[in-house]
Amino acid sequence: MNLEKIVDQTFYWIDENARRSAMALSQKLSRRNFLSRLGMLITGAAAFPLLPVKRAFSQSAVQEVGDPQSCDYWRYCALSGFLCTCCGGSNTSCPPGSQPSPIAWVGTCHNPADGRDYLMSYNDCCGKTECNRCECHNTEGDRPLYFNSNSNTVYWCFGTEDTSYHCTVSMVLGTAD
Repeated sequence: MNLEKIVDQTFYWIDENARRSAMALSQKLSRRNFLSRLGMLITGAAAFPLLPVKRAFSQSAVQEVGDPQSCDYWRYCALSGFLCTCCGGSNTSCPPGSQPSPIAWVGTCHNPADGRDYLMSYNDCCGKTECNRCECHNTEGDRPLYFNSNSNTVYWCFGTEDTSYHCTVSMVLGTAD
């Protein structure tokens, strides 16, 4: 058999199975029922990216270089506040007794270990008094205060039970490529 006949038979098989499936489906569903289910499927597919799922990008996939307790650490290029690494927490987790604010500011930092730019999320940890250790004020990409969402000089302890500021964590959201 030549290739042309094999391709023709394959397309015939696909067409025939699609026709049979459509006929069987049309005998079981009305048009309204079909359109209703199709609408729900489309709506669900559109809402799927909004679900709170764990992203494929993990913090451990990033090559680290430098001292996490230094303001010169690459993750802190737009961080203003006290480092949670000096206050009993880590780069990505708040110290015990504090909670991360659900509201954050973002920045783009260059990682010298792999030469890539990363989108960073800076979350204030709230619920305890100020840590007062390892204070940094890095303003790379900072905007004037009238752009509150881009300013790192605002305390972001909104949406928490106790709005007192303690320290700030920096989490990698993904690459900026």
